[in-house]
Amino acid sequence: QEQLVESGGGSVQTGGSLTLSCSVSGYRFGVRCMGWFRQAPGKEREEVASLFRGAGVSPYYADSVKGRFTISQDNARTSLSLQMNSLKPEDTAMYYCVDQCRTYWGQGTQVTVSS
Repeated sequence: QEQLVESGGGSVQTGGSLTLSCSVSGYRFGVRCMGWFRQAPGKEREEVASLFRGAGVSPYYADSVKGRFTISQDNARTSLSLQMNSLKPEDTAMYYCVDQCRTYWGQGTQVTVSS
């Protein structure tokens, strides 16, 4: 059974860092299929970082996170990460790991950044 499970969320202060992880089981995802989305209460869902949407070998990043977040995946294509630095209160949201080729979503992990 295909499953995506996120971990690594938590509460940090402004300027702090977190690394989100997504463990994929039941299959091996495609080379350029994965991405991270987030959704804050009352706001639209936002595509944060994506290897699926990225052009060539460069990942896509939302303008709001460029220079602060880094998406990466392991060579075995069973794990995805999102390194988040210089976190801001506006980064507070539920973060989701997504296989954008198969439209598989994880259950999400909460990130809360306090000022």
